[in-house]
Amino acid sequence: MVYPQTLTDKERLLKAIQMRRDIVEMVHAAGSGHPGGSLSSVEILVTLYNEYLKHDSANPKWEERDRMVFCKCHITPAIYSILARVGYFDPATLNTFRKLGSELQGHPCRFYPKGLEMSGGSLGQNLSIAHGIALGLKAQGKPNRVYGLSSEGDLQEGNSWEAIMAAAHYRLDNLIVFVDYNKLQIDGHCESVMGVAPLDKKFESFNWHVVMVEDGHDFKQIRDAIDKALTLKDRPTAIIANTIKGKGISFMENQAGWHGKVPNKEEYELAIKELDAQEEAINKQYS
Repeated sequence: MVYPQTLTDKERLLKAIQMRRDIVEMVHAAGSGHPGGSLSSVEILVTLYNEYLKHDSANPKWEERDRMVFCKCHITPAIYSILARVGYFDPATLNTFRKLGSELQGHPCRFYPKGLEMSGGSLGQNLSIAHGIALGLKAQGKPNRVYGLSSEGDLQEGNSWEAIMAAAHYRLDNLIVFVDYNKLQIDGHCESVMGVAPLDKKFESFNWHVVMVEDGHDFKQIRDAIDKALTLKDRPTAIIANTIKGKGISFMENQAGWHGKVPNKEEYELAIKELDAQEEAINKQYS
């Protein structure tokens, strides 16, 4: 299937619920994984993959595609969910997450599943790769865009700032990087571990355009930010989206402990019950 497409408000909301259900089911079945940061990125990924990224799930290496590079690569529950839900592979495969012999391992490999541009593991590395892809496309005079998804963890690493500096130097206005700014990491509040604030001023000082998203779970705000970013020229753009770690599951929200914790049976059932109630409310609202 070729994207981008246009979604209704109801479709956006239901796709987000489906992704959150996938994430909870995957980490519970695997007994490992990273739910917190996966849940915070859902609305960003639903918007990008359905409505902005130019890509073809039937032809992953399509030359005219935009490139999506994940810098926060431990959120594979979200990555695999969105890839499956836009047609790169059968969603039934999601239940093999982190299982022996599965293509869906804890960190992504660019060779499998289909739809991945780059492998990832240690934080801070893939922003340089996104910069390199954008530089190569621009050098060839190609119109393809490069999108990245970063996090505070990535931005605590020095090589991220080397990439940020280089992208501005080469005026890579074909590069748009989202920061999933949920402000928590495995050891607690990011500002207590290694402060990165104020992110907007830092990106601006490196000569990037900056677009702030007050609520990174509001589809309209996300779309407005991307629409604005697509008009900006001569410099790369950072879209800093304020998000909530564990978004959508009440007992996971804003809890650093859910960075890499897996729900037990009772917690899993409660999470699914909450998601079912949210889905029912959306269907009633748009009936």
